[in-house]
Amino acid sequence: MLVSEFLGAGVLTLIVLSLSHSQLSLPYFIATAAGLTLTLLVIALADISGAVFNPAMTIGLWTVRKLKTLQAVSYIIVQFLGAAAAWYLFLYFTKLDGVENTGTYDARLLVAEVVGTFIFAFSFAAALYQRMSLGLRGLMVGGGLVMGSLVASLGSAGILNPAVAMSLHQWGWGTYVLGPVLGAIVGFNLYNLLFVETEVAEVAEAKAEAKAAAKTVVRRAAAVKKSVAKKAPAKRKTALKKK
Repeated sequence: MLVSEFLGAGVLTLIVLSLSHSQLSLPYFIATAAGLTLTLLVIALADISGAVFNPAMTIGLWTVRKLKTLQAVSYIIVQFLGAAAAWYLFLYFTKLDGVENTGTYDARLLVAEVVGTFIFAFSFAAALYQRMSLGLRGLMVGGGLVMGSLVASLGSAGILNPAVAMSLHQWGWGTYVLGPVLGAIVGFNLYNLLFVETEVAEVAEAKAEAKAAAKTVVRRAAAVKKSVAKKAPAKRKTALKKK
């Protein structure tokens, strides 16, 4: 699971880095490429680790009890390690140097990252709670990232991922870290509050029906045993008379 999160965060970061330092460094192209990459990664790795690849999403999942504390902490560590490995691999390929950090605090950047990550987290939660098939889940999560990034790009770089922001040298506790974390927490918990109660009720109803069916089966089995027990002595008496 940890290897899956390391590789997923690294690949996603490398794609974003490649486009950010190319002639296609426009929000639309970066968001689309990141969304397509995430779609493929979800399809490939969701059954292994859940395909989170994002410290903010990890914290959001932890707040709705979809991840245990130790698992969440481990995920966050390897996600940052994967992003850092992608940065050094990018440096090895491009020999780029002297990149300055641009993640200085700005309220506009913070709000943009909160709103964009909220959209992303809401889509992620929908795919998770509705138990979508693997392919549909990948499209839902990847599409949520594209939409969230495009909306956030109106006021920020539209990264929505603290680990990727670190590798892009747009690290800022009050912008590209706090923003995605707040957006993920609100997105997951709001979906959980508004729509998951119905699902819980349906699950409880299904369990009640299953219990009733099980009781019916037990009663029928008991009735069959009684009928067999009644018939068995009669057969024995008949056999004795014949002798």
